[in-house]
Amino acid sequence: MTAHRPLIVIPGDEPVQIGGSPHLARLERFGEVVVYGDRPADHAEKIRRARDAVCLINSRGSVSWPGEVLRQLPRLRMIALCGIGTDSIDLEAARELGIDVRNLPGRTAAIVAEHALALLLAVAKHTSFQTNELKQGRWTRCENVYLRGKTLGLLGAGPIALETARLAQAIGMKVQAWTFHPTPERAQELGLRFVDFDELLRTSDAVSLHVKLTKDTRGLIGRRELKLLKPGALLVNTARGAVIDTLALVEALQSGRLAGAGLDVFDQEPLAPEDPLLSCARVVLTPHHADHTPEGIELLNAGAVENVIAFFEGRDTNRVV
Repeated sequence: MTAHRPLIVIPGDEPVQIGGSPHLARLERFGEVVVYGDRPADHAEKIRRARDAVCLINSRGSVSWPGEVLRQLPRLRMIALCGIGTDSIDLEAARELGIDVRNLPGRTAAIVAEHALALLLAVAKHTSFQTNELKQGRWTRCENVYLRGKTLGLLGAGPIALETARLAQAIGMKVQAWTFHPTPERAQELGLRFVDFDELLRTSDAVSLHVKLTKDTRGLIGRRELKLLKPGALLVNTARGAVIDTLALVEALQSGRLAGAGLDVFDQEPLAPEDPLLSCARVVLTPHHADHTPEGIELLNAGAVENVIAFFEGRDTNRVV
C-alpha cells in the first residue's frame, strides 16, 4: 500500500465484471486501486490479496468472505458488492469487526426480471429440449404451455419480484405472491395479492423465486414443497441456488411431476460437469447471468463505485452492516 493512500482491492474479477471499467478512475482520488483478474484459489490467497485493503469491491459472489478470513484483515473497513446478494459475506462477523458492507438493492431489478420471464417462456415452450432434439436429428413433438390466463406465484416481494409481476401481467398471467412479512399496505402498494406459502405452491401454475439466501430461505423449496406444486408446474430461480434442494428438484424433474425448470443460479458455481441437473432433459440453464447485459454491468459497476465513494465521504448509501 502506498504511504497514506488507502488500498482498494477487487480480489477476484473473473469473469470480468468491473476490471477495465471507467468508473474505477473515480476512485483514484480516494486511494490506490488493485484489480485481480482471476479468482483466489483458497482462503490463504484471499488473505494475501486483501491483507492491506481498506476497501474491497467483491465483484463476484462466488468469492466468499467467511469470518475466519475477515478476522485476518485488520485494515478492512468496507466491502462493496457488485450486486444484491450478501450471502458471500459473513455479515455477523462483519458487524462484529465494524466492517461496512454495502450492496445494490433494486438497481438491476428490471433486467433480472426480464431474464426471469425469458426463462419462464423458454421452459413453457420447451425451447432447450426441442433444440437439442433437433440437433440430434429427432423431430420430437411435445405440448407447450400457454401462459396467458395461468397463475404465476412469486416467492418474495422485492423490486425484482415486482418487475417480474408486471412482465407476467403484460402477457396475460395472473400473479400472486408470498413474503415473510405481508401487510395489506404492502399488497396495495405492489398491486399484488399475498397468499400463504403452501397455498401459493398448490395454486400456482408456475413459481418464480425472488428471495435472498438466509438461514430461513436455505432449502426453502424441498421435497415437501415440490410435492405441493401442481402436477406439470414450472419453476424459475434467479435468486440463489441453495434456496432449492437440488436433489429434490432433480427427482421432481425426472419423475415428470415438474414439467420444467429455468435456473440461473446453482449450489456450486461454475456448475460442476457432474451436476445432476445436467442430466435433466427439460431444464433451461444460464450461468448466473441474469443481470449481465451491457446496461446491467454498467449499473452495477457504477453503483459499487458510488458506494465506495459514499463510504469515504461518510455517507450511508445502501448500507447493510
